[in-house]
Amino acid sequence: MKIARFHVGTGPTRLGLVDGDTITDISDVPGVGTSLRAILPVLDSLRDAILTAGGERHPLDAVVLEAPVDDPQKYLGIGMNYREHAEEARQAGIPIPTSQLWFNKQVSCIVGPRDDIHKPAVSDELDYEVELAVVIGRRCRHVAPADARSVIAGYLVANDVSVRDWLMKRSPTFTLGKSFDTHGPLGPWLTTDDEVADPLALRMRLTVNGEVRQDWTTDDMIYDIYEQIAYLTQVMTLMPGDVIATGTPSGIGAPTGRFLNVGDVVRAEIDGLGALENRVVAEP
Repeated sequence: MKIARFHVGTGPTRLGLVDGDTITDISDVPGVGTSLRAILPVLDSLRDAILTAGGERHPLDAVVLEAPVDDPQKYLGIGMNYREHAEEARQAGIPIPTSQLWFNKQVSCIVGPRDDIHKPAVSDELDYEVELAVVIGRRCRHVAPADARSVIAGYLVANDVSVRDWLMKRSPTFTLGKSFDTHGPLGPWLTTDDEVADPLALRMRLTVNGEVRQDWTTDDMIYDIYEQIAYLTQVMTLMPGDVIATGTPSGIGAPTGRFLNVGDVVRAEIDGLGALENRVVAEP
């Protein structure tokens, strides 16, 4: 299933089932409502009712898509988790870690798949990172790598927008440089795990104004998504709706200084999962 949060015009947020170029409102299905995070633990039991829902249908291009999960308890990202990206980060002055390197993106950074990205007034080093994002489906702790897929609800496309000088100089813990408002586009919808044959064999691309900047596959991860979940759950309980950004491939702007500017349009896409398309605007 592909489940989106959306609204029509100035109407309220609804949940919808995406099928091709249409979306069917499923919010009135008993037990569904309007919060995707809330139904994740029982999503399997609602599947038949969702798939046969008779709600109002809309063309996708007639609705406003929102972030599929806008209220996770946690939004975690792993740094330098693709082999060639780790090398380009090293060239930009970031040492290659010897273990998994994790940071928080504060959840207030999350925006929808078509929303604007703000270029901060305090920096000219605005960068992009296409990433496969994993959404946790059930409360879990001490998960073995072999069991990790069982706790995944599904997948999103993420753009881990980064303010490089705040990462490297002003707050080198990464968290602030990763957490500016609007710097967490997610979407366009949740693709449930059963629809993805192998999340470690997906092609991802990112373009800026139509120019390809990143084009890679998820099989180049240093630590795969199952190892990531196992590592994190040694430390903390993961909750339904928690988002894990699993790393970006090579091609970021930092090594060459090709940062984002006002007016740029950034498109991040992953085969089978959809695409984000966000315009860069000046911070209000």
